[in-house]
Amino acid sequence: MEQIKIYINNISQIVEAIGVAVIFFGIIYALFRFLIDKNSSNKYTLLRQTLGKSILLGLEILIAADIMATVITDPTLQSVTVLGVIVLIRTIMSLSLEVELYGKFPWQKK
Repeated sequence: MEQIKIYINNISQIVEAIGVAVIFFGIIYALFRFLIDKNSSNKYTLLRQTLGKSILLGLEILIAADIMATVITDPTLQSVTVLGVIVLIRTIMSLSLEVELYGKFPWQKK
């Protein structure tokens, strides 16, 4: 059982690294598109949307990594509370980014 915990811990660290890499490469990609885009009237909006999308995806991946890391530990009230707070903060960040990008909440109709 201890071996499984070690493997899942390693996997959750890899998933965390993937989440950070998604955000990092999303920033690089957004800045690259911003610099080479010839349409000057739409550049800022394109930059914001591209950055926002990469941050949203990275946050979702980081939430998954946090859930995996918490599941393998012995569940105490403190660890579950910390996970709940982390997920709540990241969910609020995701919702606010969604509203910034699209001007509406995800559950609202087009």
